[in-house]
Amino acid sequence: MNDLSDPELKPVWEEDPRAYMAHPGTPEPDDEAPLRRRGRLGRIFLLLMVLLAAAIVLVAWLSWSLPVSRALDPLPHPALVLVTADGHPLARRGAYKEAPVAVEALPAYVPAAFVAIEDRRFYHHFGIDPIGIGRAIATDLRLRRMREGGSTITQQLAKTAFLTNDRTFRRKIQEVFIAFWLEIRLSKNEILSRYLSSVYFGDGVFGLRAAAQHYFGKPPEKLTLGEAATLAGLVKAPSALNPVDHPQAAARRARLVIGAMLDTKAITPEDARRLRRIRIQPQDPLPVGGYFADWAAPQVKQALDAQYGEVRVKTTLDSRLQRLAERAVRGELSGSGRRLGAGQAALVALRRDGAVVAMVGGRDYRESQFNRAVQARRQPGSAFKLFVYLAAIRDGARPDSMVSDAPITVGGWTPKNFERNSGGSLTLRDAFAQSSNIAAVHLAQNVGRDRVVQAARDLGVTSPLVNDATLPLGTSEMTLLELTSAYAAVAADRLPVKPFALYDPDAPPAPGAQMPAADRLALLELLQAAVQEGTGRAARVGQPTFGKTGTTQDHRDALFVGFTGDIIVGVWVGNDDHSPMRGVTGGGLPAEIWRDFVSGALNAGLVERVRPPPPPPPVEDHDVVGGFIERFFGRLFGH
Repeated sequence: MNDLSDPELKPVWEEDPRAYMAHPGTPEPDDEAPLRRRGRLGRIFLLLMVLLAAAIVLVAWLSWSLPVSRALDPLPHPALVLVTADGHPLARRGAYKEAPVAVEALPAYVPAAFVAIEDRRFYHHFGIDPIGIGRAIATDLRLRRMREGGSTITQQLAKTAFLTNDRTFRRKIQEVFIAFWLEIRLSKNEILSRYLSSVYFGDGVFGLRAAAQHYFGKPPEKLTLGEAATLAGLVKAPSALNPVDHPQAAARRARLVIGAMLDTKAITPEDARRLRRIRIQPQDPLPVGGYFADWAAPQVKQALDAQYGEVRVKTTLDSRLQRLAERAVRGELSGSGRRLGAGQAALVALRRDGAVVAMVGGRDYRESQFNRAVQARRQPGSAFKLFVYLAAIRDGARPDSMVSDAPITVGGWTPKNFERNSGGSLTLRDAFAQSSNIAAVHLAQNVGRDRVVQAARDLGVTSPLVNDATLPLGTSEMTLLELTSAYAAVAADRLPVKPFALYDPDAPPAPGAQMPAADRLALLELLQAAVQEGTGRAARVGQPTFGKTGTTQDHRDALFVGFTGDIIVGVWVGNDDHSPMRGVTGGGLPAEIWRDFVSGALNAGLVERVRPPPPPPPVEDHDVVGGFIERFFGRLFGH
């Protein structure tokens, strides 16, 4: 027997530890094994605690950031029905959502239709359907893209209420977590109620109550079996299965829903046989857009809070004036405009307080939604001279003051008159009426272009103004609405007038500053002279009218802006590509469109009638002989 205490007989693993590694069957003394086991248990326990803490944090975050009532909330911007000032619906814009539904208050076949076609194991899963998810994953892997849904009703609620529509795996994982959370927090009927209250049904309609009203004109509590099947089938593809636009596709899908309800025993074969023909009763169709509606809708939305249903908002537009404006623009463009190469026109009409009562942004909204009254920036041409002459009047000039019409060169540039030769001097009244370019440049040089810019700013022009020698001839671009509002400031004696589409009782238009009476009277005399005897004669309508023409280089733009009674109207004619027209000036097509519109409005009693001012009293005659001769010949010739 060997003595293991003998140094000569020590096991080889004590002499060379590597030798032990070559003998795995040889036992190793291990006094630290219990410590290592306790360490492993400690790490496992710590990991479990970390996972538990993460779960608690996740649940707390979900509870804080994802309120379960979100699906029941109204849309942040309610559907708008814009109504004209005289009570006619104009346009419907935005999504439509009504108050929530409760499953318990619906006929049993209504929620059953959605469960049968969307998630027939809804009442038996815990937020996700493993069979459906497995099928979806297999399809996605085969196609190498997110295509199959496989989502339960709970997951669809999670997506519609809390997530985006992105088809990514990350969003899918988020959807699963939220679905589990919803199942913990809510009952099945609560989940289904929230789903039905928020799901999208096409035509901008969200929620079952809004859909029942939109497509069938009734509350969801009164839906028939066929109507419920139609709405349940619509959820999969709201556009392609819309019963208004695609009745045959909607009917086929509804039959598929009825078959699914039979499979799940939600209805009996006798129920299916008693089905009647489904009658769609959509709301009266209203256009979504229009030139005025596109401009007005953002102003209206800013004034409204979230709420259910549609909100009918009264605007400033007058439907009668709008029809007259459209008729005037269409008539002139299709007649003289076609012959003269004028492809587009715009018209905007305001009251003195800035209320926009008519707006035409182009020839045809269906062809082009670009609004040339409020979006297009074009040169106003001589219509800008209003600001030049206001600056001169502020500097002390009056209508009978003289201004040079002699040739002038400024910085190497020499302006020319459009319709008359230059030379000599003119009164301000004649220079404005005849739209002398040279006189306008002389005035701007005399008073200073900075003061011309200031005059434009005071009347409400906000567009950038190029302060060079060509400024007085209207080479800086602005919108027609902006220019017309400046003329409205003169008509209303309010500086400035801001155009608006919605009367806000809590924020009425600010009164604004007034011009000195003498300055305003001088401007009115100039503006009336331009219509009565100057370039704007085509705009005369039989009562005092004030306005100014504008024509840009090569006849690329032509404008007339003016006012009479209580209405201010601006008209622009031109082409979108800035191509020249054939000799069209502001005193031609634009003035004729202006006259057609305003004359129609006057005849319809939509514009204030104004009598001409009485003639000034005769000057007292102190020359007895002269007075006698004048009275004698006056009686003789019947004067």
